[in-house]
Amino acid sequence: MNKLIGIATVSLVSLLGCGGMDGDGSPDATLSEAEEARLVFTREEEKLARDVYMALDSYGAPFTNIQDSEQRHFDSMGQLLVSYGLEDPAAGQAVGEFADPKLRDLYAQLVAQGAPSQLAALTVGCAIEDLDLRDLEVGLAETDAADITAVYENLSLGSRNHLRAFYGQLTAAGGTYTPQYLDQATFDAIVSSPTERGGR
Repeated sequence: MNKLIGIATVSLVSLLGCGGMDGDGSPDATLSEAEEARLVFTREEEKLARDVYMALDSYGAPFTNIQDSEQRHFDSMGQLLVSYGLEDPAAGQAVGEFADPKLRDLYAQLVAQGAPSQLAALTVGCAIEDLDLRDLEVGLAETDAADITAVYENLSLGSRNHLRAFYGQLTAAGGTYTPQYLDQATFDAIVSSPTERGGR
């Protein structure tokens, strides 16, 4: 599979009472250009994950339930864009439509790769979550803002659970997946550990 563009369970509203934002509802920090760019791009990346899973949901679980989780990821990023006064690249975009042409092409590529069989679809799911986790690590390293950190950490928890679900079904069906973005030790630690609780 060609390298995917950088991707990523909680509504930001659920963080307001636990240190996610300042008490007056204002954002926690003035952002750098890199932080702003990461927020904007991650918003569309979460749409990408959701839209791909919607396109592949004829294969049933985990696509049917994980797309709902990706919707919450997408909504969380939208709340952050509102909080920081950033333009939403996903505004008015239908399923499979993206402001970024690279993501539009990637959507078509992933759906085509996953469509032929359940094993192919589960492999695409593993790749998306593998990349999500690597990119969320980068995002966490870029920011000191408490509200953004809280969202990225919760998205990471969700992506670890998604990876466990996809990988578990893939291997049960006789398939294999070698991580493309996480190192092997990190990947193995995730898929061999139990589902995590916490967050929404």
